[in-house]
Amino acid sequence: MNSRISATIVMALAVSALPGPSRVCAQGIHVSAVGPVNRSMGGAGTAAPLDSMGSLFWNPASISGLGESELSVGVAGVLPVLETESLIPGFGSGVTSAEPGVTPLPNVGWVHHDDESATSFGLGVFCAAGFRTNFPASTTNPVFLPQSNSPGIPGGLGRVYSQAGFLEIIPTVSHQVTDNVSVGIGPTLTLGELIADPLVFAAPDDADGSGAPRYPAGRGSRTHWGGGLQAGAYYADESGLHLGASVKSPQWMETFRYHSEDEIGLPTVGRIDMDLPMIVSLGAAWSGTDRFVVATDVRYFDYGNTDGFRLSGFNADGSVAGLGWKSVFSVATGVQYEASRNLLVRLGYTFNQNPIPDAVSFFSVAAPLYYQHQLHAGASWRLVGNVWLSAAYSYYLPSEITGPIVTPLGAFPGSNVTNRESVHIADFGITVRY
Repeated sequence: MNSRISATIVMALAVSALPGPSRVCAQGIHVSAVGPVNRSMGGAGTAAPLDSMGSLFWNPASISGLGESELSVGVAGVLPVLETESLIPGFGSGVTSAEPGVTPLPNVGWVHHDDESATSFGLGVFCAAGFRTNFPASTTNPVFLPQSNSPGIPGGLGRVYSQAGFLEIIPTVSHQVTDNVSVGIGPTLTLGELIADPLVFAAPDDADGSGAPRYPAGRGSRTHWGGGLQAGAYYADESGLHLGASVKSPQWMETFRYHSEDEIGLPTVGRIDMDLPMIVSLGAAWSGTDRFVVATDVRYFDYGNTDGFRLSGFNADGSVAGLGWKSVFSVATGVQYEASRNLLVRLGYTFNQNPIPDAVSFFSVAAPLYYQHQLHAGASWRLVGNVWLSAAYSYYLPSEITGPIVTPLGAFPGSNVTNRESVHIADFGITVRY
C-alpha cells in the first residue's frame, strides 16, 4: 500500500471525530425539551404554557398564558449509551463502546405578570444544544486504531474525544393584544463551546516529513458568542382551545478558533464555522376536558441551510467541509392529568426524522444524532403552598445507522461503519409561583 493511499485512509478515519450532542439532544444537535415539565410532555410547549421554561424556550408569546408569575430551576442528567462498529475488508473489524458519562444540563425560567398590565416579562437560561463523545483507542476497530505516522502503515484515530455545549439566554416580552391573542418577541444570546479532537475541520499536515499527514488537536479554544431572535403568537379561548406558532432564527455564532500545533510542535490556528439552525414551531393544545391537557407540536429544523451542517465531504486540502445533514421535521405529543389538587402526572412521545443521510453517516461517528423515537414520563407534586417539585424521565429507544467509510477519493469499497445508541435522561426541578 503506497503512502498516498495510506494517507487517504487516515484522513477518512479522522472524520469520525466530527462533533455532533453528549447526546443532549433529540432533533439533531438541538434539544427536544427543557425542564422536567416540558420534558414529560415530550417537548410540546408551543401552545401549552404549563411552565415558564417550556414557554420561554418554544414560544415567547405563550408566557401570557401562564396563570401566575413563577420562577423555575431544574437540572437534567443525560446518559448516552454509544457503540461503534467498523469494517475494512482485509484490514479488520471491531466494536468499541464510548464512555461519555453523565452530562448535567441546568435550566432556569422566570416569568412575571403584572395584574394591571397586559404585558408579561420573562428570562430564560437554557442548555439548547450540545454533545460529548469519548471513545478509547482500539487494537481491532479500524476507526480507533492508533494513528500511524509511517507511510504504508494505515492507522485510525486512536482515541476520539468531542464535546459541544450551547447555552441560550433569552430575555422575553409578551403582550396580550386581545382577550384571546398574545404576541411575544425576544433576542437570543448564545454562548458556545466546541471541541473536536482531532480537529478534522482543519487541513492535515505533514510537518515532520514522514509522508503520513495527521490532523491537529482541537482542544485549545474558548467560549464563543452568537445570537439571534425569536418571535411567536399565542391564541386561547374559553372552550379550551390553544394555538401557537413561533420562529427561532439561526443562532449565528462567531467562527470557532483553536490554538493548536503541527506535527513538530509549531503553532497553528484552526477554525470551524458552525451555527444552530432556524426552528419553526406550530402547536395546538386542548384543556377543555376536566383535568386533562393534551398538546401537540410540529417543528422544522433547517439544518440543510445552516453553516457547519449544509455542506459535506472533503475540501481540496483534506479538511472536512461539513456534516452534510438535511432539514427535518419533528412531532412532539404530551398529555397532562390532574390526579389531585397536589399531583399532576404526564406522558409524552417525540418522533424525529433522521437528519443524517446514509451516504454521510460515516461523518457522524462521534455524533450519531439520529434517534427517532423518544418516550417521556413525569409528575409534579405540590410541596407546600405555591412550591412545586417536578421530575421526569426520558428514554430514547435504541437506534443505529450504517454507511461506508468515505475518503477524499470516494467510498472505501466494501467498508462500513455502524453507530448504535440509546439515551437515558433524568430531569428534576422546583417551581415557585407568586
